[in-house]
Amino acid sequence: MSELTRPLTSDTFVAATALREVDAKVYDLAFEATTQYVPWPKAYGGDMVAQGTTAMLRSVSADRTLHSMHSYFMRPVDIGAPVRYEVEKLRDGRGYSTRHVRAFQNGKPVYVSMGSFHVLESGPEFTSDAPAALSEIDPESLRSAADVLNGVDTAPARYWSAGRSFDMRHVPSPVYLEVDGERVGHQGVWIRAFSPFADDAVAGLGADDAHRVALAYVCDYTILESVLRAHGTPWAAEGLATASLDHSMWFHRAGRLDDWVLYAQEAVSSQHNRGLATGRFFDRSGRLLATVAQEGMVRLPH
Repeated sequence: MSELTRPLTSDTFVAATALREVDAKVYDLAFEATTQYVPWPKAYGGDMVAQGTTAMLRSVSADRTLHSMHSYFMRPVDIGAPVRYEVEKLRDGRGYSTRHVRAFQNGKPVYVSMGSFHVLESGPEFTSDAPAALSEIDPESLRSAADVLNGVDTAPARYWSAGRSFDMRHVPSPVYLEVDGERVGHQGVWIRAFSPFADDAVAGLGADDAHRVALAYVCDYTILESVLRAHGTPWAAEGLATASLDHSMWFHRAGRLDDWVLYAQEAVSSQHNRGLATGRFFDRSGRLLATVAQEGMVRLPH
């Protein structure tokens, strides 16, 4: 598949998270899932994050909520090919459960993840505020990727415009082809599903967990862009090479990605061809839904 002509729907996300249970050979449960098309040599890292998250979610009882996960990307993954996810039930306590997921392709480990689950308790709450410069902007007033890339007829442009299941609108502007303005290490991305997906769209999961998986799926698309913006380097720069290395995510509150969610991102450090960035997801009312930290390989053009 070399061209993307599919309409603006969330079908790619739904297909990516369609896990098939298979016989477990070593650990407690096993699933298979297929990576989705991207116009680059290897699969999108968010496929593995979402698929691994779905696998561990399907291994716990319904009274337990995923509150954190920590992952490593070990090898590039082939596009359109099955990945096997083995789930080990490390612990089921009265209040917490722990899961370990190992992903394999062609007999080699490609991704590993640990997840912790909690039987929710009531107690006092505190949440950090969304950056006012980002949260006070109406996402509907921002240009979509399709608007920004109108007239650019390349496989990456078609993919950025329509192939990711989610509408992503940047503040102050996207970094697809160029970096406008100052070289700063922060930005915002407003995100919403192209089309609402059913509450049971992720097989075996309820609505809240399906939207947690959606957050896990979209978080890898733009998290390193704050590092690129700090260096004034767009995605289209010839010679740029990036790859996800490790990834951590904390889920604070349930939310929905069929309404606009703000992804506020900040570069922490860039050195030795690696970059570390953090991100926070806020809903339209300003509630903090999740926090992300990721380090990636960032080899800038010479």
